[in-house]
Amino acid sequence: MTTSRKLKTIALAAAIGAATLMQAGRVEARDMQTITVAGGCFWCVESDFEKVRGVAEVTSGYTGGSTANPTYRQVTGGGTGHYEAVEIRYDADQVSARQIFDLFFRSVDPTDAGGQFCDRGDSYRTAIFVSNTAEQQIAEAALASAQSALGQRIVTPILPLSAFYDAEEYHQDYYKGQNRVITRGGIKTEAEAYAFYREACGRDARVEELWGRNAPFINH
Repeated sequence: MTTSRKLKTIALAAAIGAATLMQAGRVEARDMQTITVAGGCFWCVESDFEKVRGVAEVTSGYTGGSTANPTYRQVTGGGTGHYEAVEIRYDADQVSARQIFDLFFRSVDPTDAGGQFCDRGDSYRTAIFVSNTAEQQIAEAALASAQSALGQRIVTPILPLSAFYDAEEYHQDYYKGQNRVITRGGIKTEAEAYAFYREACGRDARVEELWGRNAPFINH
């Protein structure tokens, strides 16, 4: 790697890292915007992006399909065309769309067209959904930058935004839920079950393998 490219990589990592500082407190929102992305299991994407400074709320749901008001069982069963996705509601005065797209690419495996990590099938594919030309151009620039940094072909598509349906209530903030659930490892809280699932699915291990120190949500 040339000195110039090393400097660019370091600068990009610093810019991305700055956007992932934990929120010290909610401030009055001034310019609220929404970005929709699909990154495999929506519990994981929600967990990651609710850590980003300037992000006010992340909602798990379904988009990109043809069935109105789909259920989790319908989506994961196949045939509706939906992705598990999230709506990221953020304050554009604190974090930019470009920063969010940069974070997104480096928090998934954008080289995998068949799902994400242990979750396979169409509903677990990655995608970015855009609502206008400006947003599409920002997403395309982020994709090109990520592909250059990774040195591999990125297959994550940039698609027109379609209807977004909120997932069932029990999916929202599952990663920090305290309800008790039955798992293969016994009775656990939702938060404990989520942590076990995330590790067993190999999400963080694969993201770190791909992105190394540029993976924003990995504790290095």
